[in-house]
Amino acid sequence: MKLKYDLSVDALYISFKKGPTQVTTIRLTDDVSVDLGPKEEISGIEILSASEHLGFLKKKQPKVELENVQPA
Repeated sequence: MKLKYDLSVDALYISFKKGPTQVTTIRLTDDVSVDLGPKEEISGIEILSASEHLGFLKKKQPKVELENVQPA
């Protein structure tokens, strides 16, 4: 899993798959979209206005990128 936050657009993308893949994007809300891979598995999640939804993100950090994140 890879997390990528970009301050310039205040967006967080959580990627579950490595490398490029063809996806279908489903918008859940105005700020949350889910990318589904060819077998309808979740490939990624995008959260717009991320700092408003996730308290741990601070608008002071221009970019945050974490790779190989494992669930607790």
